[in-house]
Amino acid sequence: MRKSAPNVSRPDLNRLGEPARRGEEPYNRAMRKSMSMSAWIPWGGFAATLAGAALYWHGAHPPRLADRPAPTSADEIQGVEAAGLRPSALIVDYRDDLSEEAMAARGYPRTAVGDYSAKDHLYRIDFANPDQAAAAMGKLARDPGVESVDYDSMVGLPPDEQSEEFAAAAAGSMEAECGAGKGTAADFPNDACFKYQWHLRQIGMPEAWKRGTGAGAVVAVIDTGVTKVGDLAGTKFVPGYNFIANNTNADDDHGHGTHVAGTIAESTNNRLGVAGVAYGAAIMPLKVLSARGSGSSAGIAQAIRWAADHGANVINMSLGGPFAVGAIASAVKYAHGKGVVIVAAAGNDGNGRVGYPARYPGVIAVAATQFDESTTFYSNWGPAIDIAAPGGNVRVDQNGDGQPDGVLQHTIVPGDIGRSDYLWFMGTSMATPHVAGVAALLVGAGVRRPEAVEEILLATARKPQGRSAAAGGRIDDHYGAGIVDAAAALHKARDGRGAGELGLGFAASLFGLALLRRRGLAVAPLGLGFAAALVAGSSGLFFLPGLTPASWTHAQAAAGMLSVGITDLSGGPLSATLLYSALLPVGLVSLLYGFRRLRPALAGFGFGVAGALLFAAIAHTVDLRFVPDALEPVWLAGQAALAGLVAAACLRRA
Repeated sequence: MRKSAPNVSRPDLNRLGEPARRGEEPYNRAMRKSMSMSAWIPWGGFAATLAGAALYWHGAHPPRLADRPAPTSADEIQGVEAAGLRPSALIVDYRDDLSEEAMAARGYPRTAVGDYSAKDHLYRIDFANPDQAAAAMGKLARDPGVESVDYDSMVGLPPDEQSEEFAAAAAGSMEAECGAGKGTAADFPNDACFKYQWHLRQIGMPEAWKRGTGAGAVVAVIDTGVTKVGDLAGTKFVPGYNFIANNTNADDDHGHGTHVAGTIAESTNNRLGVAGVAYGAAIMPLKVLSARGSGSSAGIAQAIRWAADHGANVINMSLGGPFAVGAIASAVKYAHGKGVVIVAAAGNDGNGRVGYPARYPGVIAVAATQFDESTTFYSNWGPAIDIAAPGGNVRVDQNGDGQPDGVLQHTIVPGDIGRSDYLWFMGTSMATPHVAGVAALLVGAGVRRPEAVEEILLATARKPQGRSAAAGGRIDDHYGAGIVDAAAALHKARDGRGAGELGLGFAASLFGLALLRRRGLAVAPLGLGFAAALVAGSSGLFFLPGLTPASWTHAQAAAGMLSVGITDLSGGPLSATLLYSALLPVGLVSLLYGFRRLRPALAGFGFGVAGALLFAAIAHTVDLRFVPDALEPVWLAGQAALAGLVAAACLRRA
C-alpha cells in the first residue's frame, strides 16, 4: 500500500512572488548596467590600439622640418659684390601659369636658362649696368606675376672640397687591393674594401641591410654628374640630364658627383670594391656643376624641378652657397610638395652659419662627423642643422687601419678623369649622401611622404657617445637630432609599422566579431585561412628579414617577399591611391562571396587591409593621388571602415 504524501500546506506563490520580484530589481539593474558597460569594451579596446599605434609612431622627436622658420631678409643682407654675384644680371622665376605674351609684356629681354625654361619659366635678364638691374629688381619683386627675382650667381662645391687635401689622401692606388674577386664570399657584404668603410658601420648599415636595400626608390644626385665606374656597374640608373651643356649626357668630369653617388648606391656584395647605403635604389644623375665644381643657381633650381617631375623620391645636394636664392627656394618648395625628400650639405666653412640650400625649410641639413663620432673641424653648425652623418677626416687615422679616416668610394680621379680609383674624400658633401641613402631605404620600405621620412630620420637618430638629447629631442647645433641611424630608422619603418598594421588589423577583427555577436548573429568558424589572409592584407611577416642573417642571400630574398603586405606593393601616388583603399577587399568579396569556404579568408583579408589603412591614417606615411593632403587621414579612415564592414559581412553565418 502506497503511503500518501504528508499534508504540507503549499506556499502562497503569489505572496512569495512579490518579494522575490522586488529583490530581483537591483540585480537586474546591475546586470543591465554591466551589459551596457560591456558593449563599450570593443570600442575601448579598439581605441586603445589606435592610441598605442599613434603614440609609438609620433612619440617625442625633434620639430618637423616644415616647422622650421624661413630665413628673414635681414639675416641674409649682404653686398652684391661681396657675395660674388653678377650685379648686372637677374634670374627671374615667373609664375608657372603666366603666358608667353604676359612675360613678354613685362618689357625685359629674356634669355632661357636652359631647355627646361619653357617648363619652369625661369629666365636670365641681362642689363647694361648694375643700376638698371637694381631698378628692375625692385619693380619685378613687386610684380604679382613673378615668384622670385635674384641676382645671377654661381653655386659650387663646399669650400676646400676641390683641394688635394680633401681628395684622395692615401699613398698609392687602391685599385689592386679593392679589385674584383678580392672579397671573401662568406662575408656580408663581401666587397673587398668594405673593411675600410667605418662610416657605413657608424650608421648601422650591416644590421639595416637585413630590412631593406632601397629597392624601388630613385635618388637624384644634383652634382658634377655621375660616371658609371666599375663598382657602379651593378647599380640601377634612370635617365638624367646635363644642365651645363643642355643635353642628356650627365657623365662626371670632376669626380665629386660619382663619389657621392657611390655612397648612396654603390654596387654591393659583388666581391668588388666597396658598398653603398641603399644599393637597391636607382641613381638619377643631374649635372649642374662644371669640371671646376661650380654652376649657375638657375641650373640648380631647374634640376630640382626636373627631378621632381621625373620620378625622384630623394634629392641629394652636396653643394651650396652662403646666400639665399629665391628660384632655388621655390624649386625646393615645389619638389617637397610633390613628395620628394631633399637632403643638402651644411657647408665646410667651420663656422656657425649653415649654407644654402641646406637652410631652406623642408631641406634636411646635414653636418659631418669623423670616426670618434665628434663633429669635424670643417663642418658648419647652427640651429638649422637637422642631423649628422659621417663626413670623414683625412688628416687622422683614429681607427688605426693604416688608412686616412675619409669616406671611401670608387670614382674618377679629379684632374685625371680618364682614370678611376678608390678615393678618400671628406666634407659635408660626403655626409649628405649617407642621409640621402637612409632616406631611400625608408622610401623603399613604403614610407612615401617626405614629412614622414624626415620624422623617422630625426626621431631615430643616434646620440653620439657621451652626449644626451636636450629639450625637443635635439642634441645641439652641431649634431641636430644626432647621428643618422639606418638600422633604427628601418626598424621603425618596417617592424614598427608592420606591428602597428597587424595589431590594428587584429583589433578591427575583434571589434567586428564583437559587434556581430552583440547583434545575436552567428559567426562562421575562422581557421588558418582567416589568419593568413589577415597577415597578407596588413603587414606580411614583417619580422622575418630581421631574423634572417644578412649573409643568407637567398633566404633574405625569400624573407623579403614574405615580409610585405598588400599595400607595400604600391609604387607611386597613383598605385597607392588604389591599394590604400577598400577596392581590393570589396572587389574580391564581390567576385568570391559565393564560395562559402573562402569567406573566412576574405574576411581576414578585409580586416588586414583595414588595419593597414588605419595605420597609414595615423602615421601619414603615404602620398595619394587625387586626395588633398589634409583629407588623406579622413579618406583612409573611411576606406578602412568600408573594408571592415565588408569583412564582417563575410563572417556572418548564413
